Amino acid sequence: MAGVAVGGTAALASGGGSFAAAAYFARRVLTPDARRPDDVVVRAADAHSITLDTTAETVVPGRYGLWLEEGEGHARVGDVLELDAGAGRVRRELIAVDRGVLAPGPARWNQYFHGSPPDESLDLPTEHVTYDGELGAMPAWVVAPGGVPTTRWAVLVHGRGARREETVRALPPLLAEGWTCLVPTYRNDEGVPSGPDRRYALGLSEWRDVEAAMEYAVARGATELLLGGWSMGGAIVLQVLDRSPRSSLVSRVLLDAPVVDWGDVLAHHARQHHLPRPVGSLARAMMRRRWGHRLVGVHEGVDLALTDWVRRADELHHPVTIVHSADDEFVPFGPSLALAQARPDLVTFHEWRLARHCKEWNTEPERWEAIVREFASG
Repeated sequence: MAGVAVGGTAALASGGGSFAAAAYFARRVLTPDARRPDDVVVRAADAHSITLDTTAETVVPGRYGLWLEEGEGHARVGDVLELDAGAGRVRRELIAVDRGVLAPGPARWNQYFHGSPPDESLDLPTEHVTYDGELGAMPAWVVAPGGVPTTRWAVLVHGRGARREETVRALPPLLAEGWTCLVPTYRNDEGVPSGPDRRYALGLSEWRDVEAAMEYAVARGATELLLGGWSMGGAIVLQVLDRSPRSSLVSRVLLDAPVVDWGDVLAHHARQHHLPRPVGSLARAMMRRRWGHRLVGVHEGVDLALTDWVRRADELHHPVTIVHSADDEFVPFGPSLALAQARPDLVTFHEWRLARHCKEWNTEPERWEAIVREFASG
């Protein structure tokens, strides 16, 4: 998201249009992507392996998925079997073709590994429900241990522009510890009500949709809540803890590659694309101040200072476990580590290597699930 946005903005800024560049950057950061383009090429496949063009994603060890046929099909791939850097090809284990036809041509990398709801991906009894959000009916999945809801509910929040399938990897360890899992949607997700401005607020409005999901869990008998969040889902969860009266029911928080400080994320992408610092600062001001709202198309101001939980570390009151890779190319792990260092009484940090953004489970699933089980137990 931001990498693409900054790349286009840098070209504008180099031409002297700093004001226009800042507005463009801010709008791209806050605007949901209209479509998810294919980003890998399948060169060949047989019953046991698949050959792809090498990219920064396709050469990393671990288990991943591939969306086929513009998302209608899906396959799962495993570790690298052979890397031919000279030819720009990588051959990986083919685990399964879940649906569709795997053939040479374009595809889209899927870090979730799972490409369907829990009843299809893991054969888990799944309720497809809706709950009443601020903007209307919001779809959700409910997965209970043995199909019988308990009084302990885990509410799992996916990231910006992601799908609910991102959270499926967390279900087995949480179910094993007796947690009923609720996977909600939030405004601007595909197929759900949009916000009044059709823009993301980077957690500053989306938290109300997650609070509504928590209310649904309470109405179903939940007396204790675990909140989990991936990437921007982490930023949403942190706002819930700060703003929702229901946060008193939250006993623990699990964050995977979370956005702990949106200002740091935007600055990272600006540096990567050589965007002048004043342009990034101006974009932040446009998001926050009333005079900039029309320029960036927001209904509510987006104050990134409210998302800086390193600065706000003293305001945390819940036990938090953070899993974050030092090799995360999209959301730098520095703020996650800094938050853990600022609040060692509440925050436990698990550092990964090799994994790219939100792909810690993919590279070391056994370690990831063991951490979640231990944190969720008791």
